[in-house]
Amino acid sequence: MKKTWLAASAAILLALAPASGLSEAHAAPLLQDGESLSIRTRPITQFQRGSDVSQFGKLSFLGGLDLTLPAKKYGGISALIALEGGGSYLAVTDDARWIAFELQQDGNGTPLAITSARSAQALDPKGAILQKSKAWDTEGMTLGINGKRTELFVSVERVNRIYRFAWPLTTGKAKALSQVETPAGFRKLRGNKGPEALAGSALSSPLKGGLVAIGERNPDAAKNTLPGFIIGGPLAGSFEIERSGDYDATDAEFLPGGDLLLLERRFNMQDWIGMRLRRFKASEIRPGAKLKGEILLEAGPSHDIDNMEALAVHQDAGGHTVLTLMSDNNRSLMQRTLLLRFRLDD
Repeated sequence: MKKTWLAASAAILLALAPASGLSEAHAAPLLQDGESLSIRTRPITQFQRGSDVSQFGKLSFLGGLDLTLPAKKYGGISALIALEGGGSYLAVTDDARWIAFELQQDGNGTPLAITSARSAQALDPKGAILQKSKAWDTEGMTLGINGKRTELFVSVERVNRIYRFAWPLTTGKAKALSQVETPAGFRKLRGNKGPEALAGSALSSPLKGGLVAIGERNPDAAKNTLPGFIIGGPLAGSFEIERSGDYDATDAEFLPGGDLLLLERRFNMQDWIGMRLRRFKASEIRPGAKLKGEILLEAGPSHDIDNMEALAVHQDAGGHTVLTLMSDNNRSLMQRTLLLRFRLDD
């Protein structure tokens, strides 16, 4: 299968650059011929259970939704992209299914309801359904530009691949264009601890448009780090992120100023469930680096969270940075699909 490097000067997140003209590429609705979904929601007004506190360090909780999906097969949301000022989203599940939806929100950015949801299955470059292949475990997703074209990039665990798709996904029948060439260390990630997080840097950042991929856990158990890779751009190479508190990487996104935001998840019998957000300075992300970062938020069983796996970033009409998080319910009756919204106040 033909592979391609991401162009050295050509990857920028649509959600972070509304003035770049990329947003116009989303004028047509996504997945127009996709299967229509009816998603019921219940509002979440408290992030910390039993408390009306809305400020958590530099983050203000704007509200959330508890989603009831129409069938088990639509669960497992693992990555998310925000479009149109947070009014429209594209998600991918961990079994290669696209889900597009519109999000009703008030003037403060509080989520109100989900409408016009539709779904379709992702296809490989030959048109085969990814879900029925070895490359079914899709975990990371980001938008970027390859040459002069806006494209969608999706990372796949177990087989350790990144596929590129034409953008926008106006139809649910669009085939992947090809794979992206990746470094050897990326291809050596093990099992279902592979490329969980994928983010596209801005052209104005030190990475000059390179993709950043982060493994859920290091294949070398002796290293208490998360493996990171810069793919394409002038600083292509690998780096590490200090791992602590038994947290694993689940998603990543670049902030408007160029810093990298990492979403992490913890689950064990002692601590039960946990979620963490860490921020890394743009200037520190380079080959050979070992990053520690700043903890913006850490939440546990006393907070209204689940298996938080998806992260999207957009700027609202007032220029505020808004984070949208979603959970992977693992298609289990014991877990939930949540959508949570925070504003970054700094």
